[in-house]
Amino acid sequence: MLKYLLGFLLFLSIIFITDYAEAHSGRTDSNGGHNCSEKSIAKGLCTGYHYHNGGGSSGGSTPAPAPAPVRTDKNCSDFSSFDEVVEYWNAKGYSASYDPEDLDRDGDGIPCEPPSSYDRTKVNNSPEQIQYKQDQIDKANGEEKGYEQGFKDGLNESNTNSAAASGSNAYKKGYSAGYTKGYQEGKKEVEAEKKKAYDAGYALGQKQDDIQIPGAFTHSALLIKSFEEGFQEAWNERREAKKAEMYNQGLTDGKKDNYSLPDTKEKDFIQEYEKGYEEGQNELKDEFFYRGYHDAFKMLEYQKPSLSNEKLLAWHKEGFESNDVVFEIKDFAFTLGKEGNQKSMPSKFNEGEIIFNHYYDLGFQEYEDYVRKSTNAAAGGVVAIGLAWLGRRVYVAKKMIS
Repeated sequence: MLKYLLGFLLFLSIIFITDYAEAHSGRTDSNGGHNCSEKSIAKGLCTGYHYHNGGGSSGGSTPAPAPAPVRTDKNCSDFSSFDEVVEYWNAKGYSASYDPEDLDRDGDGIPCEPPSSYDRTKVNNSPEQIQYKQDQIDKANGEEKGYEQGFKDGLNESNTNSAAASGSNAYKKGYSAGYTKGYQEGKKEVEAEKKKAYDAGYALGQKQDDIQIPGAFTHSALLIKSFEEGFQEAWNERREAKKAEMYNQGLTDGKKDNYSLPDTKEKDFIQEYEKGYEEGQNELKDEFFYRGYHDAFKMLEYQKPSLSNEKLLAWHKEGFESNDVVFEIKDFAFTLGKEGNQKSMPSKFNEGEIIFNHYYDLGFQEYEDYVRKSTNAAAGGVVAIGLAWLGRRVYVAKKMIS
């Protein structure tokens, strides 16, 4: 009977110990025990550090006293926000492969399943953070390579390599940004070098006609081109200045009627001198032409000015004979006088007052001659009538006497 009683008590003890060990959750440490969670304490399942499944002792002797608690076992519900979860997770150095508190139940490296909008790159050792860090590395490498190529292309002013041919999206994005920066800086540097080359070429072009490119610029086609452009600009300016000088010399000589071509074989310079000389001759002709034109208002007949230059005399006479206004003055003044009208010169004929007075007087003289002749003719008719009448009376008287 005692044997059956002892067996029954042993059975009840095993059931009680099993139920107690499995009544609360949480993983065990290397000793087979763990600290009791706050929820388990509240339920009365445990009070502190304890063992499960016979852990803690290597033999069959009585278990050793529980050590002092060194950490707290956390559940997701123990945190007030996901930022707090992440802060705890990161501080502990947890990951998908090391999660002693079982906060990452699905093993994806993200504890307590955050909201969909949460930035998972904040979670240490998460796939998103690992990818983010790799992207940052790829981007930095891309920027470095892109900058190197961009700077080189900027120096050559050729942006044909602006995109990466291979690599991750982050690498390509970094390459593009680095290339743009490098290209701008390379172009800025070459622009400064090009200006130096241009200025050096310009300075040489101001001095001589033959171009000689210094060795400092021969290593770059762009710098050679800039040097040549500067030289050509200065050379053109010198030629234009010389052409202007030749034109002005020709203009001066033309006004003096003194053709004196400077000693030069340059066709362009000769053409400019002759162009200026022709312009000077035209101005000289206009001067004597208009002098003759205005002299016509003062001369009743052409009088040659005291000039020895036949060309100038011809221009003067040409201007004199071209004055049609003088003929208008002559006709108007003569008609006005011939009709016996009072002398009254229109203001538009003021410059030709001498001509007007002369021809008015001629016309008025004709008018006076006409009046005088008419008066004499009228007086002769009266005398004839009187004599006829007197003769008739004599005849009648003789008849009466006889």
